[in-house]
Amino acid sequence: MSLRIGIILGSTRPGRNGEAIAKWIYEIASKRPDVEYELVDLLDYDLPHLDEAVPAARGQYAGEHTKLWAAKIAELDGFVFVTPEYNHSMSGALKNAIDYLYAEWNNKAAGFVGYGASGGIRAVESLRLVAAVLQIADVCAQVAISLISDFENYTVFTPAAHQEAALTKVLDQTEAWSGALKPIRVTEEISDELESVH
Repeated sequence: MSLRIGIILGSTRPGRNGEAIAKWIYEIASKRPDVEYELVDLLDYDLPHLDEAVPAARGQYAGEHTKLWAAKIAELDGFVFVTPEYNHSMSGALKNAIDYLYAEWNNKAAGFVGYGASGGIRAVESLRLVAAVLQIADVCAQVAISLISDFENYTVFTPAAHQEAALTKVLDQTEAWSGALKPIRVTEEISDELESVH
């Protein structure tokens, strides 16, 4: 039973540095055996500022954009979030995308790759708090990409040699936890089906 893990590109800004980082992650991750990695770009989903009237926990999505987003997240077993750091937190676009859904995030694992002047460390910390509420198991390892030392002139991505080893730890842990949590979700799905029959 192979795993599907989404590399979620959490910035929608023109000229975003995260695109090069996400493609680097995908290039490395896609060579790993028995796991299917996919680049999930928020720009492809065109999510407006949260416009669902019913709380996400109820799963009663009205908008077609929400339904498309929900379908994509539902089919994934785990995530690698790529987040910039804006004002000591994640991007508004990423938080907005996360807030659209609930059950689709539950009982899955996530690793984090942050970037910014300080390596996106505080953005990842804020993401960990959000992940806990959504029942996402966040792995310990993380990658901290510096706009100063891992980019030339803040624009050309040239990761330091140690960054690939750091990413390997994130991928190892995310895969292990995603695999461990998958049977829990399968059991819950079977239970829900049985309840609907009776």
